[in-house]
Amino acid sequence: MHTSAPAFDQTPLMHAKKPLSPIAGPYGHPFHPILVTVPIGSWIAALVFDIAALSGFEREAFTIGAAWLIAIGVIGAVIAAIFGLMDFSRIPARTKAKRTATTHMTINLAVVVLFIVNFFVHLASPSDGSVAGLILTIIGVLALGVSGWLGGKLAYHYGVRVAAEQTQAEGYTAA
Repeated sequence: MHTSAPAFDQTPLMHAKKPLSPIAGPYGHPFHPILVTVPIGSWIAALVFDIAALSGFEREAFTIGAAWLIAIGVIGAVIAAIFGLMDFSRIPARTKAKRTATTHMTINLAVVVLFIVNFFVHLASPSDGSVAGLILTIIGVLALGVSGWLGGKLAYHYGVRVAAEQTQAEGYTAA
């Protein structure tokens, strides 16, 4: 008896491309990637503020500004994580994509915890600037870079929540 391969839209690959619900974003257009720009931008700006604070100019203002940027980043990360979790749930278990996604998620959770701690470090020494805060920000941004690379691998290498090639081919037909 010959068993045929499942239809393409029933494969694990296509399963990972389809949204869990419309809330996660339509097919081929997930919301998670756009939402991660808030914590990334906020935390990179906090790094700039930390460096400015330690330069000695308006130290307290830049340290408090960095704390606010860190808080905005944490809130943005939590919102992005909700949408990322919806995409994560679509990836089949025991696959390279799921392992990569689990590592991506774990690093992101650690980064959020680090930035929560960092927020309180910044509040504890606003008039001094904070070398400890700067170090935590640097570590957080570097870890975020690793996690972002893994997120890119999920989308661009494994095609998680990216439209199938047949759909993409529509963009290359004559208009």
